[in-house]
Amino acid sequence: MSATVPVLKDQNNQTPVASVWRSAISEIVDAFKDGDFKVTRRVVGLQPISDTDAKRIEKNLLAYGATLTSLPEETWDTSVCQWMNGYWDVLVDLFTIEEGASDLVMAIRISEEGATYVYDVQSVHVP
Repeated sequence: MSATVPVLKDQNNQTPVASVWRSAISEIVDAFKDGDFKVTRRVVGLQPISDTDAKRIEKNLLAYGATLTSLPEETWDTSVCQWMNGYWDVLVDLFTIEEGASDLVMAIRISEEGATYVYDVQSVHVP
């Protein structure tokens, strides 16, 4: 088991993805893996994904041509976040059945709302 990664607000450096966010991020990726691009299952703090964004995510995954899989623990070794003075921009490295680590990333914006976190999926793409 890896060490707990704290939530950091470092405006000058990318930091590892905080441990407290990883479960929600993994649930979102599992929904995409299952073809649920609007993420209809309950993920606490997840902002609704619009029809347009869901279709764009699906299109990008289909165009990539490999099968998305659940996030292994090693994804957190290379995924990063950057504090943007009000929210974090997070890039999560995605894995596929065919390749393992892929060129795909999920971009997600995370913000604080009281004592909880809000997750706003921006895209799934090849940077």
